[in-house]
Amino acid sequence: MRDGFTSIQLLLVDDHKMFLEGLRSSIKQQPNLAVIGEAVTGREAVRKASELNPDVVIMDLTIPDLNGIEATRQILSNNPNVRVIALSMHSEQVFVTEMLKAGAKGYLCKDDDFDDLLSAIRAVMAGRTFLSPQIADWVVRDYIQFLPSHDSPQLMKLSPREGEVLRLLAEGKAIKEIAAELGISGKTVHSHRQKVMQKLNLSNMTDLIRFAIQEGIISANP
Repeated sequence: MRDGFTSIQLLLVDDHKMFLEGLRSSIKQQPNLAVIGEAVTGREAVRKASELNPDVVIMDLTIPDLNGIEATRQILSNNPNVRVIALSMHSEQVFVTEMLKAGAKGYLCKDDDFDDLLSAIRAVMAGRTFLSPQIADWVVRDYIQFLPSHDSPQLMKLSPREGEVLRLLAEGKAIKEIAAELGISGKTVHSHRQKVMQKLNLSNMTDLIRFAIQEGIISANP
């Protein structure tokens, strides 16, 4: 309860001043929303989120000093009750995945409608997640694709990224192919592979493929 009425308090984070001004102007026309602060760098966003304690942070990803993903991690580490909505020009899977892993509750593209942003704010305030219509379909498809056929205690030992690497290795993909598909380095793929082998107590690729078949990650028949 601020300014004498109930309103959702917003912190806007973007280093493009014209975009920031337009966003602020549009939001200020909404009677139940209040812009209580703005930031143009990641570190400034972390500091102002701590000082102002907003309900929602609207976060760009490509900002100076500290990128939006890391800024989101730090903001939520300081105050887990803050809801972060990414508002970015990037719709690629790697950006969306990393932002959600950092704790963001919403992800919108800058060419989405303003009404989508209003819907996202309402959704995260109600404890739900909101994704841009541009990316929601493939996020759901990927979730279903990586969902195990049953709750395997073994698979639960793996992180989501390790599960992706396990599947791609079992499908016969080379390290370079996996790195390109996931948007990570070959060295990182090697590291994930080692962790998968250790966590699942597997000795070689034959064991890995056998495990993947048993868990329904891949089919025994081509």
